[in-house]
Amino acid sequence: MYLDPLYFVFFIPPLLLSMWASWKTRSAFKKYSNVKTLTGLTGAQAAERLLRQASITDVKVVPTRGYLSDHYNPVNKTLALSEAVYASASVAAVGVACHEAGHAIQHATSYKPLWLRSLLVPTANIGSKVGYFAMMIGLMMAYGGSVLGTKIVILGAVFFSAVILFQLVTLPVEFDASARAKRLAVEYGIVLEQERVGVDRVLNAAALTYVAAAVASLAQLLYFLVRSGALGGRR
Repeated sequence: MYLDPLYFVFFIPPLLLSMWASWKTRSAFKKYSNVKTLTGLTGAQAAERLLRQASITDVKVVPTRGYLSDHYNPVNKTLALSEAVYASASVAAVGVACHEAGHAIQHATSYKPLWLRSLLVPTANIGSKVGYFAMMIGLMMAYGGSVLGTKIVILGAVFFSAVILFQLVTLPVEFDASARAKRLAVEYGIVLEQERVGVDRVLNAAALTYVAAAVASLAQLLYFLVRSGALGGRR
């Protein structure tokens, strides 16, 4: 694309939000990685205790490589914790571990938004690939005066909307997992009440990254629709 002023109007704010969310997450994690838990529990031990207290015995806690690559896999029921979380007895590690355990609890209790998110994964994967390229190709055709180009942009937008829907459904899933982690970590004696602020700050910062991702995707969709003339009637 040439240097389109409208492009910067739509993309700079989400980019700045994403950069700020990423910085805030890394900053909070780094800060509270240096604060040891008073109970001495590591991330893995914290996750195992939370699962055990929730009467979940079929989820395996395993280490995985990567920085903040922590995740819960509902297919094989494994809770994978990154190197900076699994064996670390820090407030940050325990907060992240309990958050992922919160997803395991969601799965065990048939939390509907989690079920819906899993259902949307295949559609979102297709939409992220087909939708974006269709909108880009359609926009190039629309610049050449082709009416078909605008129609292709609209078709691509329909596919790409699946990505945004997936990201919107992800928000309550992540917020709920964090809320469970904050409450249960204290309730189950994993962290003490005075350590709660550290857990809160780490998880609140991480939640911003999901908000930023949804805003960025929405900005992409709106840009293609507006610039192609599909939205607003002008190119």
